[in-house]
Amino acid sequence: MKEMEQEQTLKPKRNALKTIIQLVIFVGLGVFFIWFSLRSLNRDDIQMIFKSMATIQNPFSWTMIGLAALMVLIADVIRAQRARLLLEPMNYKVRFPMAFYSVMVCYLANLALPRLGEVLRCSFLQRFEGVPFQKSLGTVVTERAVDVLCWLVILFVAIACNTSLLTNLIVDRETQMSVGMWLEQKGLSVIGNGFIYILMGLIALFFLLAYWTRNWWGKIPFCVKIKDFIVGIWQGIIAIKDLEHPWQFVILTLLLWITYFLGNYFCFFAIPYLNGIGPGAAFTVLAFSTIAFMISQGGLGSYPLFVAGILVLYGVQYTQGLAAGWIGWLMQTAVVLVVGFLSLILASFHQKNITASKENR
Repeated sequence: MKEMEQEQTLKPKRNALKTIIQLVIFVGLGVFFIWFSLRSLNRDDIQMIFKSMATIQNPFSWTMIGLAALMVLIADVIRAQRARLLLEPMNYKVRFPMAFYSVMVCYLANLALPRLGEVLRCSFLQRFEGVPFQKSLGTVVTERAVDVLCWLVILFVAIACNTSLLTNLIVDRETQMSVGMWLEQKGLSVIGNGFIYILMGLIALFFLLAYWTRNWWGKIPFCVKIKDFIVGIWQGIIAIKDLEHPWQFVILTLLLWITYFLGNYFCFFAIPYLNGIGPGAAFTVLAFSTIAFMISQGGLGSYPLFVAGILVLYGVQYTQGLAAGWIGWLMQTAVVLVVGFLSLILASFHQKNITASKENR
């Protein structure tokens, strides 16, 4: 009995420790990218970054920054509506304000801890809209899968349109190693040693064993719960085929990426030394800077690095590219922070009003 009490006492501490370790790792990764992007710069270069950022002083530049922020916000609105469409085939009519609040809470939480936002988003919908956690999680997986597919297409197009530029891009100033050299040394060696094929074989073997022994583990209560959880996720994933208007989902997805592109492009107009570069550079920045949000905390440190690396290809100085990257990152982060916190407040207020109206009936 004492051992169970001790275990229950230690469990929250272990979970808290795990959360802290994850937070330190991902924030540390962001700090590393900041250091990596600034490590070879001298004091004059740092001053150049601040001078470049200070070029946003006139009303036109601030108007363009405002339009870029508006595009980011519209993208979040589109994402909320798309999420509602995916839940409709399962007979869950989610109110639009709550869908939007859940999206913004997701982004806000991801600034604190990666992937925490997806969990909170599903918990949010379960609490305020009564959508089972596993089913909303399935639709989130669907959204992410569609977005990754779209991003891969955009990345392929960006690479195809900039093959010669990207191949000669220097990724290590000390050794003068280009992207082409790095892919030859790293990429081909990974494929050549058969690691990917071994991993795919092990995954296939795992699913085969799970299928062959399904009658045995199907009698274990814990495994049944896991099965029900996976089935709920699967129902969410395949919900797209049952949409009453699937073309609405397709159009919303296209509009989502168009608004992301416009957000980048309007930032170019806000920064004087980027005015003449053109939409092609903004498209390429979108394709590669998306990676930054996958590998570090909210793109911290890595986003300016990716933006600078791409803009160098178009003749922009590295320090000016870093400044542009930080401007874009600060704009996007400000939208998430401001609208995210407002969503938390408004969601609570919205729910109180609904509860009060029900009690008065």
